[in-house]
Amino acid sequence: MKVALGSDHGGYNLKSKIKDLLDELDIGYDDLGTDSCDSVDYPDFAKEVATAVGEEEYERGILVCGTGIGMSIAANKVNGVRAALCHDVFSAKATRQHNNSNVLTLGERVVGSELALEIVKTWLTTEFDGGRHQRRIDKITELEG
Repeated sequence: MKVALGSDHGGYNLKSKIKDLLDELDIGYDDLGTDSCDSVDYPDFAKEVATAVGEEEYERGILVCGTGIGMSIAANKVNGVRAALCHDVFSAKATRQHNNSNVLTLGERVVGSELALEIVKTWLTTEFDGGRHQRRIDKITELEG
């Protein structure tokens, strides 16, 4: 698995910790920016990561901003992306099992770093259940037109 990472200034510090976790788990990744805590516009980085995932250059993407909300909204505008904002481990597991999410969004100002890393680990290691859930994913894909 290869993961595309992105953040704005509000998520930069958590993104750095996620990179350490991915190294520890021996999961490949590319950091598509930003590269500091200087103010930037989150839609620019959501677009980079979401487009890369939507075009299947990466299997998954992780986006971090202050709340995770803006990244989630922006990423979900890209065809083929099912971005899920998660602030707990249960949701991270469920969104992989039932929704086959391919982008995880997190809020650095909302979730503590230890919990965020558990969310990431759970999300990366949980498989899609398929079955009746695939029918629902197909309906989501139809909405993309």
